[in-house]
Parts: sequence; C-alpha cells; structure tokens
Amino acid sequence: MIKMADNAKNHPPYFTNAAFDIVAIAASAGGVTALIKVLSTLPAEFTAAIAIVQHLAPQYPSLMAEILSRRTAISVKQAEEGDILTPGTAYIAAPDHHLLVNGDGTLSLSQSESVRFLRPSADLLFKSVAATYKNRAIALVLTGTGSDGTIGVEAIKKMGGTVIVQDVKTAEFSGMPSAVIQAGNVDFILPLNEISSTLVTLVIGECD
Repeated sequence: MIKMADNAKNHPPYFTNAAFDIVAIAASAGGVTALIKVLSTLPAEFTAAIAIVQHLAPQYPSLMAEILSRRTAISVKQAEEGDILTPGTAYIAAPDHHLLVNGDGTLSLSQSESVRFLRPSADLLFKSVAATYKNRAIALVLTGTGSDGTIGVEAIKKMGGTVIVQDVKTAEFSGMPSAVIQAGNVDFILPLNEISSTLVTLVIGECD
C-alpha cells in the first residue's frame, strides 16, 4: 500500500516514492484514444495522482471513467467534489464542470463561467495544480483542437513544474499541442508511444 509522506499542516500531500505528486492531463478531439494509450501502459503501482480534462459534450453523461478503467491497471473515476488525490488513481473532470486542485490536495468541481467557451478548462486545472504542487507537478497536453492548456502550462513552468506535449506527428488533432509548443514552455515533445514510459521514469525512476 502506498502511503503519504509526512506533511506540514495545510500543505498538499506529498507521496512517498514519487518525484512528482500529480500529472495533470489535457485532451480534446482524439483524446480518448490517446488517453487509452498513455494510461494502459502505466503500472498499477504508479506513485502519482492523475487529473484529466477531456473536452466532452456537456449535455450527456460521460462513460470515460468506465472506458478507461477497463484498459489500465490504475484506478480511474469521474472526479467528485472533495475527492482526496491518491497515487495510482486518475480523476476525470465531469462533463460541463471545471476540475480544480485545492491547496490541501482535494478536488473541487465548479460550474463557474466557461473559459474560452470551454468547461472543463485545462487552463484552470493547470493553474490550480501549479499553485498547489509547484515543482512537483507534471502537465501533459495531448491531441486536440484549439489552444486550451497553453496559459495553464505557462503557470506550471513558472512554478518549476515539468511540461510534456504530444508531438504533432502522432496527434490526431494538432491544435492544442502546436499551441503549447509555439509558446515555448515545454520540457519534452514526445510521440504518443513514449509518453507513458517517460512519466514512469520521471515519477518513479528519479524519486529520492
């Protein structure tokens, strides 16, 4: 069983055997296939939590958690208000709700105003992750149209976090990855089939 390291009061939980505590993922068009590819090869003992914004039709219930959970050894659930981030678990934003990480390592859902016509917004998720986990956060931008995530990635970088972007050659839709790459706040540009192993190396392979 993975246990949390001791923490100062009111600080987010830092996970043992992890160099990073959270991987925040943004995806849009083509994202389901990309997410399956990334999550399906993560080990059950992956020692970071994962928060996912996948742009979905707001008027329908989402089956994302069920679809992804059948393809990966880690736990997958649709995020609920007050969820406590747990290593080896992926939390998916509910349709038509922003997903935010709080300073104590819990999750909040919000139906506040759409950001550039989007709810959930990757930018808002990334900003909240940057403020809470700082240099112990990884942002990952996968396939999608538009530029959601670009502003949030800048926040991750300013706080010392790490940014990974799917390369445009393996992205079904290149808009989101291209926008982040052009903004210049990127540490790794990787083909889809190398992202999972890189996450494992960063999170587990380089921990103290």
